[in-house]
Amino acid sequence: MKRRKILQTLSVIVLLPITSLINFSRGFANPVIPEDLKPLNKPPKTWRKYLSPEAYQVLFEQQTEDANSSELNQEHREGTYICAACYLPLFQSIHKYESGSGWPSFTQPIPNHVSTQLDDSIGIIRTEYHCVRCGGHQGHIFKDGPPPTGERWCNNGLSLKFIASTDPLPPLRS
Repeated sequence: MKRRKILQTLSVIVLLPITSLINFSRGFANPVIPEDLKPLNKPPKTWRKYLSPEAYQVLFEQQTEDANSSELNQEHREGTYICAACYLPLFQSIHKYESGSGWPSFTQPIPNHVSTQLDDSIGIIRTEYHCVRCGGHQGHIFKDGPPPTGERWCNNGLSLKFIASTDPLPPLRS
């Protein structure tokens, strides 16, 4: 009888946090999304007029630029990295680091400014991320980054523009 009571108590201890998380998430099933984070739902071709052909291929045809080809690899000033298509801020320079990968890398994005999905286009499963507003492909997340997250947000330089902290951010494109 004691063993049954111990097992019941342990199951409650284990399941209680899980159930509270489930109930907690239900309360936020339809969060209010700030206007500047709402998806634009524009066809990708509408972005062509704003982008170079190479940037368009990376952002809306999921291409990858060549390693070590981005000037942003050498960018070390304080500032903000914005989506090259819609200008939504995606990363702060404080989270940029030299990964040795050949692409601009960050430990984390600005919260809620990117969305993720699984990508198996090269035969292995990876997590890719996109600008939450325009859907532009930014790069992939790897689990080989530095503490505290252990993540490397490996970005295509053509998908970003750098805005120095001394300059104002441009208005969002719509």
